[in-house]
Amino acid sequence: MSGTWMSRYIAEFFGTAILVILGNGAVSNSFLNGTTANGKDGQSNGGWNFIAWGFGFGVMLPAMLFGSISGNHINPAITLGEATCGIFPWSHVIQYIVAQMLGAIFGQLLVVAIYWIYFKNTPNSESKILACFSTGDTMGSKWNGFISELIDTAILGFIAMGLYRGMFFKQSIDIANIGIGLVITALVMAGGGPTGPALNPARDLGPRIIHAILPIPNKGSSNWEYSWVPVVAPILGAIIGIGMYKFSFGL
Repeated sequence: MSGTWMSRYIAEFFGTAILVILGNGAVSNSFLNGTTANGKDGQSNGGWNFIAWGFGFGVMLPAMLFGSISGNHINPAITLGEATCGIFPWSHVIQYIVAQMLGAIFGQLLVVAIYWIYFKNTPNSESKILACFSTGDTMGSKWNGFISELIDTAILGFIAMGLYRGMFFKQSIDIANIGIGLVITALVMAGGGPTGPALNPARDLGPRIIHAILPIPNKGSSNWEYSWVPVVAPILGAIIGIGMYKFSFGL
């Protein structure tokens, strides 16, 4: 990482905003009536692959932009996981998380501005509208959601450490940046069936706050009873995944 700590906080803000814009923007385009990926009949031709690539690019492009500045955490779970494993200084954890949360909120506000008329055009679809903001378990099970988010984020943390600190990619950061985007895409495709997934407390909680406080048309409940799952499970998962990599291979 390079530059002042303030520049790193700013990079985390913009990186998380880009993640939310591209990821939740892809969800909105795929789910809301009348969009180019959904059409007037409400029959989506965007699909899950469309969304997976949105989130993959949402992580890869900030990595290319800001990886050398802030490390491109753009995720409180990664920040806390690295701090717990002795990779990142605890004295800057709160500042990183605040920047990430504010970035997620800002990014979601832009998504709302782009798709406001389409929320109005999607009646009787509260679950679809909430999905444009935050996650939830498709079976309505907090336990199933928790296990899914924990395992998926542990895999993310483990692979991320290997990409950026492994023998091959540590001399090829540009390739590692592409790799991290592909990891997110693959995790959304392979592990995203139960919940989405969130993999990131800021990506879920920031937009959920916006869903709760703004008069989003046809929005329904913000599902706060589930909201702790995509916060706690990714944090524990990242600590486990990063810790397993450190224990197995060192850092």
